[in-house]
Amino acid sequence: MTMTLADLLAPMAPETFFAEYHDRQPLHLRGEAAKFASVLSWRQINRLLDMTHIWTSHSLKLVLDGVPVPAEQYCVRATTRDAGVPGLQPDARRVQEWVRRGASVVMNDVDSLTPGLAAVSEALESAGLGKAQANVYISWQSHKAFPAHYDTHDVWAVQVEGEKTWNVWEGRAEWPIAHPLFRGEGQEHHERAKGALRAKVVMRPGDLLYLPRGWYHDALAEAPASVHVAYGVHAPLGMDLVNLLFERALQDVEFRRPLPRQDGSAAARFALTSRAAQLGGRLAELCRDPRVTAALEQMMHEFRFRRGGNDLLAARGLAPPVPAGGAAGTGGGEEGAAFRVVANGARPVRRGAEFVLKAPQGGAALPLTAAEAEAVGWILARPDVTEGELRAAHPAVDAAGLLARLRAAGVLATVAVA
Repeated sequence: MTMTLADLLAPMAPETFFAEYHDRQPLHLRGEAAKFASVLSWRQINRLLDMTHIWTSHSLKLVLDGVPVPAEQYCVRATTRDAGVPGLQPDARRVQEWVRRGASVVMNDVDSLTPGLAAVSEALESAGLGKAQANVYISWQSHKAFPAHYDTHDVWAVQVEGEKTWNVWEGRAEWPIAHPLFRGEGQEHHERAKGALRAKVVMRPGDLLYLPRGWYHDALAEAPASVHVAYGVHAPLGMDLVNLLFERALQDVEFRRPLPRQDGSAAARFALTSRAAQLGGRLAELCRDPRVTAALEQMMHEFRFRRGGNDLLAARGLAPPVPAGGAAGTGGGEEGAAFRVVANGARPVRRGAEFVLKAPQGGAALPLTAAEAEAVGWILARPDVTEGELRAAHPAVDAAGLLARLRAAGVLATVAVA
């Protein structure tokens, strides 16, 4: 699947975002419940977690009421996929025990694990915003994972399940970076620096929240279960230019010469000051060097993560290339898709001898047979359903036809299983 920045921001135009919000102020955009249904679902979460050997104590973390759960309390010693090296691997039974107590689950570095997760990252990176890395945050009602804090990157939060209330504070750190200088600040400092409450934002499925780097915030789940994907976007920085200049300075003999020896005399100090000014001037010359400019432009153009692109059969000439956004073996279609309920409040009701699906917000009622009404009630009680599951549970109904009608009525949205 593919997605653009315009898709993420809709109905706001990207031009408005860059003129008024980017790196300036937070933005909360309401969206239809189906907007991010293809990004992630409970079915996909469980499927990913069941890929046991891809998770470690670093990529999967648990946090209970602001306190990280020690890895030894939810992991077991196991042989990893890396040359049989032993390590800590999350154990499903222990993880579920902590979840029952209210622990939030954090799935780190997931932006390439499903087409939906990768699509949002690609949309952000294709807009030139920087490298987009994603974490999934799964939390439960009234249990806060983290206290007020800021991030050292822009945050794009996509709500996919349940509700979460975000406190967005007035305070903003001045463009912090991932360095001990900033990571060493204690919680007392953050509580003082966060300032007054700017906004209380309730995120629902389909909503998007943008927070510039350094903006203070915290969040608390308001529904029984909440899932959001936080995309951390790391923009190119002035420090990246310094790294380029370092590489260029290695080729300049003036930077390889020793500095003037210091013996405490005024002459020695003057020589050092003069040499520092000379080297500073040389750095200014390097900044204007066309080769440095070209390298800087190339770095910014390529400032993104590389993910996907594998098509082995096509590489051997044994099959045509899979279209962008498709999946090998499926032709990019909806084979194996699941359908997720996005119309909260919809329910089948009986009107005399007939049954109808009563849509929320005054939508048109959908006629149903008695068997379909029973099947719809079963569907609405589940987080999602596949055609095969519906067919097995209710063989008397036309599963494909009923799902198509419910989707056309805005009750269901398609969610990829893989």
